[in-house]
Order: sequence, then structure tokens, then C-alpha cells
Amino acid sequence: MAATSGTVINGLGSPFLCGGKRSQALLGARVATPASGTRKLVVVAAAAPKKSWIPGVRGGGNFINPEWLDGSLPGDYGFDPLGLGKDPAFLRWYREAELIHGRWAMTAVVGIFVGQAWSGVPWFEAGADPGAIAPFSFGSLLGTQLILMGWVESKRWVDFFNPQSQSVEWATPWSKTAENFANATGEQGYPGGKFFDPLGLAGTIQNGVYIPDYDKLERLKLAEIKHARIAMLAMLIFYFEAGQGKTPLGALGL
Repeated sequence: MAATSGTVINGLGSPFLCGGKRSQALLGARVATPASGTRKLVVVAAAAPKKSWIPGVRGGGNFINPEWLDGSLPGDYGFDPLGLGKDPAFLRWYREAELIHGRWAMTAVVGIFVGQAWSGVPWFEAGADPGAIAPFSFGSLLGTQLILMGWVESKRWVDFFNPQSQSVEWATPWSKTAENFANATGEQGYPGGKFFDPLGLAGTIQNGVYIPDYDKLERLKLAEIKHARIAMLAMLIFYFEAGQGKTPLGALGL
């Protein structure tokens, strides 16, 4: 029985069953020949090809699959025709900028649909509508936004180059709750924690301590960046429609 099994295993390494060297290479099969001369078949799992932003294309040059995009970023399909991500530091910054703009775009798309459905006022005319509730003048609103957004963005810039430096007690006016703003996941752009993930979508809270679930986090990262990109494209379309005096609901016939 042992001799028969050995014959079958060795026979699997023959060119007839494996289809020759070319087929073995395609199937990820490799025939190893030890010093004793006995041939054995070693099956190696072939790596899945990286997805490309051009359908049907899997590689070829910096335009299709640049070497500085190694697939480690969520939603990386090799799209960087201008070479903006060659510098690793700026690549991280551009990814965080994409996240921020995408999150604002997702919020804006929902606000545009809900706002017009509720009030009947086109989104690009809402600020000038006489019936709009505006407790502050435009100058007061703009000045307040510049001060508050400037403060937040400056702290985000500092934290980007010195991670978690802005979650210490002296860096925030809410020193007693600074631990809620700590980067619990250890990744820029995905802070997590009790404050940023109160529903526990990417982690759990045990004994008052937030514990990230990295498998869930990776799936949510990919889903978020896909929705963010769609929302940014939608906002671009909304701007073109507004230039023609149209609204998204009007374009849908609603």
C-alpha cells in the first residue's frame, strides 16, 4: 500500500498529468527534485492579481500599476496617472485628504436631497431664500467657521506628522475626556474609540476599554472609500446641474 501511494504521488509530478512546465507554472505547481533524485510535486498558491482601475488590465507600467501603490491602502486599484503618490509621506496625506473630502461629500449629498425634499428650496439657493432661518449674519458665520475650522485643521496637521500628539490632556480644552479622542486603532484617519465609534461598528468596549476589531475595520475602510468616491463624483455632477439651474431631485423628475 505504501509503495502504491508513493507511486501515485510521484506520478502526479509527471509532465503528462501536470501539462508540462508551462501548465505547471500557470497552475502554481512546482516539481522539486531532492538530492536523492526522487521527484515530488509541490503546489504553491498563486497570489491573486491586483485589481486595476482599467477593466481587463492587470499591469504594465506606472500608468496602469505604479510601483508606489502596493495594494496596502483600502480601495487601491493602481490609479495615480499624475504620480502624486510617489512620495510616501504625501501619499498618506493625500489619502487622509481623500477621506476628509469624501466624508464631507457623503454628508452633503444626503443634506442636499433631504433639504430640498423638506423645504422645496434648491440647495444652491437655500442661503438666499427669505424664509431661511439664519440666526447669524454671513460675516459672523464665516468668521466663526474660519476660526473653529482653522483650529481643528491645524491640530489635524500637527497630529498627522506627530501621531497622537493632540490627544494628550494639555492639547485639548476637554482634558478630562481626552482619552475618548485617542487614536484607539493606531491608524491615521480611523481614530475609533468610545467617542468616534460609539455604536461599536469596528470594535467593542470591554470594561470601559475600546478594543478594535481589525477584520471589521478593514471591510469598513473599503466600503467607506468606495462610497466616498461615489459621493464626490455625485457632488461634481450636482455642481454642473446647478450651473444649468437644475437640481438632483429635478433631474430625477421628483
